Amino acid sequence: MEAFFRTHAYLVEHTDLPVRRALMDEIDWRQPLIGIKGTRGVGKTSFLLQYAKENFDVRTRKCLYINMNNFYFQGRGLADFAREFRQGGGEVLLIDQVFKQPDWSKELRRCHDENPGLRIVFTGSSVMRLKEENPELNGLVQSYNLRGFSFREFLNLKTGNDFHAYTLNDILQHHEEIAAEILEKVNPLNFFQSYLHHGFYPFFLEHRNFSENLLKTMNMMLEVDILLIKQIELKYLSKLKKLFYLLAVERPSAPNVSQLALDIETSRATVMNYIKYLSDARLINMIYHPGDAFPKKPARIMMHNSSLMYAIYPNRMEVIDVYETFFQNALWAYHDVRMGDRFSSFLVDGRRFRICIEEPRRQHGDVYYAAADMQQGHGVVIPLWLFGFLY
Repeated sequence: MEAFFRTHAYLVEHTDLPVRRALMDEIDWRQPLIGIKGTRGVGKTSFLLQYAKENFDVRTRKCLYINMNNFYFQGRGLADFAREFRQGGGEVLLIDQVFKQPDWSKELRRCHDENPGLRIVFTGSSVMRLKEENPELNGLVQSYNLRGFSFREFLNLKTGNDFHAYTLNDILQHHEEIAAEILEKVNPLNFFQSYLHHGFYPFFLEHRNFSENLLKTMNMMLEVDILLIKQIELKYLSKLKKLFYLLAVERPSAPNVSQLALDIETSRATVMNYIKYLSDARLINMIYHPGDAFPKKPARIMMHNSSLMYAIYPNRMEVIDVYETFFQNALWAYHDVRMGDRFSSFLVDGRRFRICIEEPRRQHGDVYYAAADMQQGHGVVIPLWLFGFLY
């Protein structure tokens, strides 16, 4: 136990998030069992350590961070460790990469049942289905999603400002005033292209090649998060990777499932399952027509965020595809994003939105326009960058 406390103290001391994540204030930290999911690379470890740093003096030993990568836990169960920690006065146990522990969900249930008063916060992959696939946790765990940097968070980091988030209704009704307040301090368009290229994943802050780091992370999503959690045999990894590449290099469109099945030499059903896994891993997003849902074929498959596009095929992108990817990524987590109609790119909670590069010369009915090259909008024409302030 002493070694774990020393590691915890060192990690907390050397943790200093350059921008405070909005999720920190959205979580009810009083809950006894909290799960924080997120795609690889969005900063889940730093998030746990920042919580510990803000709320606990390391000398009190009331909070402890542990990582399931530690081989110690291959020889000792998590529940036994939690009991020892609790008996020593521990109050909050932070468990990173919990899915690396065999029978992790049963172990978490034991930790909860056998240690009254102990609060447990654990991180896991976005591929994990905490409640659907782990009935022993149903009704006990409060699940949250940590996303990559929003444009707002990226802008705060780059400029030292402290802009707050707005609701979609705020933006639709008051975007002119909101944009004017922001423009008094900074011109967001000066930072927007940089965000689209590399701003979603916090590791752009590291002194390493961003694209190479992102490609490595993407491979880890496929090789560890999907194969390990979904228990897919290693021999099928090449098919999964090829499918992802084929989806990535096509312009956002409805997948030709039959052709994809031929290309990767598998069944249509397997292709659809693999597409769902890629979506769960936050590598792609599936956009459906209103009323449709998986296992139906999506109306459109898009990259999860624009940084992925630049890492995979930087020379083949259409600029409008990048902007549409930014828009759907900014909205999908908290809103119902569907395929648009003849005059719109997307339906968001039933509202029609069209993504455009410049202010449109003609407007159609009740369509909102998100214009990429505008600093400030008017009426139903809204600057695209402002949708990056939704979280």
